[in-house]
Amino acid sequence: MSAALSGAKGSTRVSAETRERVLAAAERLRYRPNATARALTFQRTNAIGFVANIANEEPNLYFLEIFNGVVRGATEAHQTTSIFPLGGWEEAPQRIPALCDGRVDGLVVLARQLEDDSTNWLPPHTPMVTIHAGPLLQAQVNVEADDEAGGYVIARHMLGLGYRRILCLGGPVNVKGADRRVEGFLRAHADAGVEVASDHVIRTWFTADGGRQAMLEWLRRHRGQPLPEGVCCGSDDIAFGCIDALEGCGLSVPRDISITGFDDTLLARSLRMTTVSQPLLEMGRRAVGALMQLIEAQRRGEAYEGPRDIVLPVEIVNRRTLPGPRGTPLIIP
Repeated sequence: MSAALSGAKGSTRVSAETRERVLAAAERLRYRPNATARALTFQRTNAIGFVANIANEEPNLYFLEIFNGVVRGATEAHQTTSIFPLGGWEEAPQRIPALCDGRVDGLVVLARQLEDDSTNWLPPHTPMVTIHAGPLLQAQVNVEADDEAGGYVIARHMLGLGYRRILCLGGPVNVKGADRRVEGFLRAHADAGVEVASDHVIRTWFTADGGRQAMLEWLRRHRGQPLPEGVCCGSDDIAFGCIDALEGCGLSVPRDISITGFDDTLLARSLRMTTVSQPLLEMGRRAVGALMQLIEAQRRGEAYEGPRDIVLPVEIVNRRTLPGPRGTPLIIP
């Protein structure tokens, strides 16, 4: 029966008449092949996994937009997609190898905070592509946006508009993307000959709560001093929390102070916030495309010949939260 249904060529000979009868019976009984059995036969599940850290209780729009791209890429490649959530990156050395048990052909790992401190636990038999990972993982592919360029162009744009006292509210220290965005911010100031005050670069988590708490603490420590003309945030989520903190203190955005983000997520577009747009959907699609190449190379027993580090360009999206600096500085209440 299986030879008739699959049309496979081999030692089992099936006459045309028998094949027609088997196919007719299968149609009448609504027979569907067993996916697990087919996976064992062809050593291919036609399924990929998507791994992400969901420990934060806030809605993660960055994750949703990347996942949208992963799903689109998987659909185009005729693959099913499974989500494998982590409760924190400390689970990765145990959780990720456990997923590589044959249930998927490969993994896309959204790894903003997965650093290469000890990666000998990575399973060599399962192809893996990371998105925004730390240092490149051996024998794998990483897809990311040009973070340093993004930090540079948004700071240069603000300086070109006349801003001089800009607070940088960056992401976590020792996270590659966050560090590079801050480096770009500082390089733009150096190129413009504008000094950045030592207390005008602070770091926090890539969350709205992180942005809120960092901004409130900075305002408390600088009460009675001039308010910065603008805040350059390391992510849209940080910017949302920053706006909440400022407005909670009676300050208006953008009338009293300007705000910029980094990501261009749905909420940033809805609030018409100036931000650095990284192609999140395309990053997800490109990650799946690279993963399919890795899977096919492994199936053929060949070396992967594609790029190991795929860096996509970013651009400024100028909206209502960056109207230009105030003529008269405000004092922090």
